[in-house]
Amino acid sequence: MSGKIKRVMRINQILDKIDENQLFVPAFQREYRWKKANAKELISSLIREYPTGTMLTWETNNPPELKGDWQYSKEQGSVKLILDGQQRITTLYLLIRGTIPPYYTDKDITYDPRGLYINVKTQELQYYTKAVMKDNPLWVDITKILKKEVWDKDIIRELENSGKTLTRDEEYVISETIRAVSMIPDRDFPEQIIPPRASLREAIDIFYIVNASGIKLTDAELALAQMSGYWPTAREEFKEKLTEFEKDGFVFNLDFIMYCLLGVIHSKGTDMTRLHYEKNNKNIQAVWKTLRDDTLDLVFNLMRDKAFIVHTKEINSVYALIPIIVFVYHKGSKNLTESDIKKFIKWFYYSQIRQRYISQLQQKLEKDVTIATKSKQPFDELLSIIEQDRSLTISPSEFIGAGSSNALYSLMRWYFKSKGAVCFTTGVKISQNMGKKYTLESDHIFPYSLLKAMGYDMNSKYKYSLAQEITNRATLTQIANRTKSAKQPQEYLKSVKENFPSALALQSIPEDENLWKLDNYEAFLVARRELLASQLNEYLGKITSTDFYVGEATLEDIIAEGESGELEFKSSLRWSYKEEKSNKKLEVVIMKTIAAFSNGDGGTLLIGVQDDGEVLGLHKDYAELKGDADGFELHIRNLMNKFIGTVTASKINITFPTANDVELCRVDVLKSNEPIFLEVVDEDKSVKEEKFYVRSGNSSQELTMSEASEYIKKNFS
Repeated sequence: MSGKIKRVMRINQILDKIDENQLFVPAFQREYRWKKANAKELISSLIREYPTGTMLTWETNNPPELKGDWQYSKEQGSVKLILDGQQRITTLYLLIRGTIPPYYTDKDITYDPRGLYINVKTQELQYYTKAVMKDNPLWVDITKILKKEVWDKDIIRELENSGKTLTRDEEYVISETIRAVSMIPDRDFPEQIIPPRASLREAIDIFYIVNASGIKLTDAELALAQMSGYWPTAREEFKEKLTEFEKDGFVFNLDFIMYCLLGVIHSKGTDMTRLHYEKNNKNIQAVWKTLRDDTLDLVFNLMRDKAFIVHTKEINSVYALIPIIVFVYHKGSKNLTESDIKKFIKWFYYSQIRQRYISQLQQKLEKDVTIATKSKQPFDELLSIIEQDRSLTISPSEFIGAGSSNALYSLMRWYFKSKGAVCFTTGVKISQNMGKKYTLESDHIFPYSLLKAMGYDMNSKYKYSLAQEITNRATLTQIANRTKSAKQPQEYLKSVKENFPSALALQSIPEDENLWKLDNYEAFLVARRELLASQLNEYLGKITSTDFYVGEATLEDIIAEGESGELEFKSSLRWSYKEEKSNKKLEVVIMKTIAAFSNGDGGTLLIGVQDDGEVLGLHKDYAELKGDADGFELHIRNLMNKFIGTVTASKINITFPTANDVELCRVDVLKSNEPIFLEVVDEDKSVKEEKFYVRSGNSSQELTMSEASEYIKKNFS
């Protein structure tokens, strides 16, 4: 395909073509994401006649699925699609036309830029503020100027009628501002065009490149854009299912679906490029059908019914659901056992309170999804990983100063629901959803207004955090919380106990009435912290028994641990990444490492891994040796026969495992029964010399002859 064609279109022509169904946005584009500040900057730039940015379009008579209701027909001939610049174009359409463009609906506009005003005297741009702009003719809605509903004379006349006398210069400034704004639709917009002969794959590749270097899309969004090239309806199918989930309180974005697909198909949490290629097409649609019609519904219903989760707002990371979804998909809904369900719910709870995915999401997801797919005891092993980082036991001190955003608060509510806890005022079970007015809310047991009067306010960060602590919270229905007054806690809790005798115990409220006195607030917190910690630990422990289970270490795990006395990395056998050329001297370095392991307690050499643990693979060496793993092994064995002898070489095991989906060479060396001397060329003397190497820390060190003699006496007697 030849280069892109460059043209120029006026902004009003672009908008006309949108209205005339000649210019479209493909379905694989993301929704309108610009914020109001972005819109303001664009208009400011256009008023000052700065460059407008560019638009990348693709002319085609075979378009993919389009956003909006318009259905393409072959009779229409060639149409244009906006591949890049649609955020700018949409902003201009909204502000110039004052309506939403036909390829979007209200729900697609996250931040509506309409309502932007300009001060025609200062050219300041701001969104409408009643206190500043009401009854001030100098502030004018940009859209009214662009639609030619307001002229400079209208503003000048209104100012004069209000008693304001304008100078000639002031009238000129107002007129120039109106002119500058009204000329925006006539500004040129540079256009780059991908010609009609380009394939859909080529067009999407360009979209991918442009967006990778411009507007930052997530890896999942870029993968979805590529996927749409071979599966045009993918985005709409995903959105339809997400809308269905949202009605039930489970709110996810498109990225979540992409991670589900990546996890199920490739057992991965990283490398979304695996979903880019058309070879996925048949498999990915079959996987999606099972996810859509079975797995996702089953998992979310189980989380609602067994884990008491009714809304994703209660979850600090929805990505903890991915390993569960992957596991259930591969296990099959008909083969799922009660033990399976209890184990993944227990792991899910701990993944939340121990914040498994608060950092390094993709790397941790990669590990967890692999375990969910391949381990014999996946959730025992996943729980063991969390336990290695932090104790599973909840301590009372974890509640100190913890606010309602703390993951422990969600666990408290799930626990209360499991016990059948009720609202203190209505007696309604908090596990029931009985309409909007019975939505659950968090209520202060000791009212903040009373605590504030005692010094628990924002003037003391510590005391304020105690006032807001989750141990001073109860879960009520909305209708109860809105009608509850700031009663003395002793009075309030007594009335609760009288009306609903078990209500306090069901929400882990200490029943020692002395603790309910306002003066004993901090003693109440201490008591409830201890009560909650004890009860939550008991609850989590009784969900199901799990064993501390650590599966076999993967090669990726081994590499992640780094080099040691028993493990060394080499980037290649012969190819120098530093010099970008072949260097046979590197082969001697490999032999030194093998000899050093032989003279010590043995060890493992991984070829194809940099010192810092970056996995490179063997492709450079394969190309240099003009072969594959078989040729590589033959070459390295010939080197070992030459440098360390056939007897020692025969005891060395060579394999070619994969890590991060590339092939490595693993050389496992046993301790030799006799010392191994390496015959190498001394570069200074240009003669061959025997040298003796041993391991020292995570490197191979040469010993002098006297040091070698002493070492041999101690280790080879």
